[in-house]
Amino acid sequence: MVEIGNTVVSFDLFEQQFCCDLGICRGECCIEGDAGAPLELDEVAQLEEALPAVWNDLSEASKAVIDAQGVAYVDADGDMVTSIVNGRECVFTYTDAADGICKCALEKAYREGRTSFYKPISCHLYPVRLEHYKRFTAVNYHRWDVCACAERNGKQLKLPVYKFLKVPLIRKFGEAWYNELEQAAAAYEAEFKR
Repeated sequence: MVEIGNTVVSFDLFEQQFCCDLGICRGECCIEGDAGAPLELDEVAQLEEALPAVWNDLSEASKAVIDAQGVAYVDADGDMVTSIVNGRECVFTYTDAADGICKCALEKAYREGRTSFYKPISCHLYPVRLEHYKRFTAVNYHRWDVCACAERNGKQLKLPVYKFLKVPLIRKFGEAWYNELEQAAAAYEAEFKR
């Protein structure tokens, strides 16, 4: 692990390779699971603010869940997460009519200029998961069988996790932090990949 500011970053971000392959997984990560996407506290308000921009893209089932309990709930582990439909699917998903792939209505609205909120940082950072401790934040690689095709694709492209996630890592931690991460990755490569 390497320390950067108040974070501790797993070497897995340098060692593992990853690149989403939506044509194969069909957006499974937004559908599978036993809870919604982890949220930071300020993101609940951002989701509520973005809701009118995405409302017409949501399924009737998602709208009913949001009407009943809101955009988020506290899961069994005590974490704030996005609300889910049928015990597993994020309420902010929609199926793209053009390709049949499950996608994020929040990201669609952002790309179309209808909202300034991209999507929850936990979604944008995946397959990285953050664990917050009193003195630091752990930045870890999360393996999930749903993403096996992304691991294969990343290996084929020789794309390390930290490079695949450059934009969301900068969004979360800033450009200077990412520059330090790149330097740490280069030092790691020089030391361990001789």
